[in-house]
Amino acid sequence: MALEWLPRDNELKDHDLGGEEFFGTEPPCVTYEKKPIVDPEGKAVEGLYSAWVWLNNPAQYNSYTTRMVKGVIAGMRKASMDRSVVAIVLTGAGDRAFCSGGNTKEYAEYYSGRPAEYALYMDLFNAMIDSILGAKKPVICRVNGMRVAGGQEIGGACDLAIASDLAVFGQAGPRHGSAPVGGSTDFLPWYLTIEDAMWNCISCELWSAYKMVRKGYVSKVVPVIKQDGTWVRNPTVITDTYVRDGEIVYGELKTGEQSQKAREFLKTAKTDFELLDKAVDEVLWTFTNLFPNCLQMSVDSIRSKKRFFWDAAKDYYRHWLMANMSSEAYLGFQAFNTKKMTGKDTIDFVKYRRLLAEGRAVDEALFAEVLPKPKG
Repeated sequence: MALEWLPRDNELKDHDLGGEEFFGTEPPCVTYEKKPIVDPEGKAVEGLYSAWVWLNNPAQYNSYTTRMVKGVIAGMRKASMDRSVVAIVLTGAGDRAFCSGGNTKEYAEYYSGRPAEYALYMDLFNAMIDSILGAKKPVICRVNGMRVAGGQEIGGACDLAIASDLAVFGQAGPRHGSAPVGGSTDFLPWYLTIEDAMWNCISCELWSAYKMVRKGYVSKVVPVIKQDGTWVRNPTVITDTYVRDGEIVYGELKTGEQSQKAREFLKTAKTDFELLDKAVDEVLWTFTNLFPNCLQMSVDSIRSKKRFFWDAAKDYYRHWLMANMSSEAYLGFQAFNTKKMTGKDTIDFVKYRRLLAEGRAVDEALFAEVLPKPKG
């Protein structure tokens, strides 16, 4: 029975909370863009879009500033409230990095030594992870380059990852004054074996995209170097399987002379993200041809496993990170931020451990002894 006699307001409500002031076009910023969904023939589908949230700070490997953290939150929220958006793509500007984590210059020059300020920043960071895990559209991480430190953590919060084969993955915290408790200690054990998750978190090694796809951490890896019309795989990676010290190895980064030659080649090689964008479009097309509510229920159900551990620990992570900003984080970020003056990006770890073993107070005198000195 039709109910035409009931009063009805047919004007669409605006559910967006705003936040456009956190978007921009001049780096460092987050850029928000809507792109039409395309069918397998490459034709735009009228009225349906993907929302692209760009980390736009390529000069600093797309490291996120405080304003950029707000931009990611605003982007996830804006896309979630847009009826025409099928899915969200989180990516980085340029061809070198998806994201290298928090902006170490801002950390060193503002947050280090100011734990109360860093606690407020961590409230925003936690909200950024929450905004990805809580987005009401699937989130694809388009990994256009290195995804390390906090970049690996926000990438791990996404639902799927499609990577350039030039991308590398890893953490940096234990080497530079922090711990990967912005998501990686919660997410990596879901993707990797517990020992792989442990080693990836603490070793600060960089793992290739080929190694990560083999271990199940990313969905797909595609080449992005094109020479004379031919796609060339990343020459810095050994893509053959071999046995080393009794271990089956795949996707290891080359070392020594081999690595040097490969890196020289990369200096002049031309990157082309055609295959990466095609792979993203294929996933978007799959999403488009699914019932949207059933799709989101499926996504949220899988996400809930990652969210369980993240939600359980994020608040006390915040308190530890706040306190750490007056000690090891202060040392780590200052060393990294002054590497152009000193030639080193880490403290003297051996001396630091010896001084702690002697029971020395962690104060400015100790800091001066272990921080690298200016050259000359």
